[in-house]
Amino acid sequence: MLINIPDYCVCVHSAGDLFGRLMKEDPSTIRGAEALMLGELLTLPQNFGNIFLGETFSSYISVHNDSSQVVKDILVKADLQTSSQRLNLSASNNAVTELKPESCIDDVIHHEVKEIGTHILVCAVSYTTQAGEKLYFRKFFKFQVLKPLDVKTKFYNAETDEVFLEAQIQNITTSSMFMEKVSLESSMMYNVAELNTVETEDEGTSTFGKMSYLQPMDTRQYLYCLKPKPEFAEKAGVIKGVTVIGKLDIVWKTNLGERGRLQTSQLQRMAPGYGDVRLSLEMIPDTVNLEEPFDITCKITNCSERTMDLVLEMCNTCSIHWCGVSGRQLGKVSPSASLALPLKLLSSVQGLQSISGLRLTDTFLKRTYEYDDIAQVCVVCPYMSRES
Repeated sequence: MLINIPDYCVCVHSAGDLFGRLMKEDPSTIRGAEALMLGELLTLPQNFGNIFLGETFSSYISVHNDSSQVVKDILVKADLQTSSQRLNLSASNNAVTELKPESCIDDVIHHEVKEIGTHILVCAVSYTTQAGEKLYFRKFFKFQVLKPLDVKTKFYNAETDEVFLEAQIQNITTSSMFMEKVSLESSMMYNVAELNTVETEDEGTSTFGKMSYLQPMDTRQYLYCLKPKPEFAEKAGVIKGVTVIGKLDIVWKTNLGERGRLQTSQLQRMAPGYGDVRLSLEMIPDTVNLEEPFDITCKITNCSERTMDLVLEMCNTCSIHWCGVSGRQLGKVSPSASLALPLKLLSSVQGLQSISGLRLTDTFLKRTYEYDDIAQVCVVCPYMSRES
């Protein structure tokens, strides 16, 4: 955009203005089809247009002396006004001693956009004429900063201490994006594993293919598995209550390779309540044989703030039968402490059977904790009958 004043002018160009002008002046360009010469995806908007959160706003500012006189003490200042702050983007705050006729003062400004809403670029110029008169003028350029991505997260708690995070990322712009990186920066309490690749013999392949483009209004689902580090897994503060998981780091590129980056705020999940005593499975077979004993290992954790004296009782169901002595003492368990409990079972019915019937009694408070539907196991017949 060119702004005319009596003696001097300020010219502010986006990269799209310069590119469009060069394309129109190129003698090999077909008139009326400038945007198609290098492909429509390679052209920039011919105005400020919309800029998206996480991208870098860049602008070229030029102050040109259109008069026939030399001016002195020229000070060019570029500020960016947002709804919450005013930022000085000028590379230098020092005044230029003089500016001869037909000469320019050029500056390129950059700013990583971190706010949504209306932004105003304020270009101010002050100078002194040969007669000693001090003059001042400024121009305003308004543009909108929009939200590029819609991010939704869901947490899934496994029977163990593992937590699965599903991140749904939608491109809500009008152009395609190249998703360069989507990663989860976990908190200090967790180890994270990305579940967005398919392992092959040589290397892992992305589930989204080699060309990771996200079209307008399309949504992708990214999955991550978080597991507490051993030094935190035994602490009750990690097992229950609100815990910080980490934050998502998203990097993308637009049509001409311009990079954008967004980081979410710290993600928190509400861990499931386990009450005073938590029973979790450490080991269980996927498939067992009919009427053959099989082993499982349970883990009992005292989530209360007091010591417990536990007694184990095992109640048979129609399909699952416990092998061992019911009513045995497990001993005292301190707060936040755990103990491993190996058990043996037998199933008398085929199919997918639910393991139920465990009872833990705290002899101090005479309180019983019941555990049913602990897990499911597939029971199969070890032999096939032959028809004669």
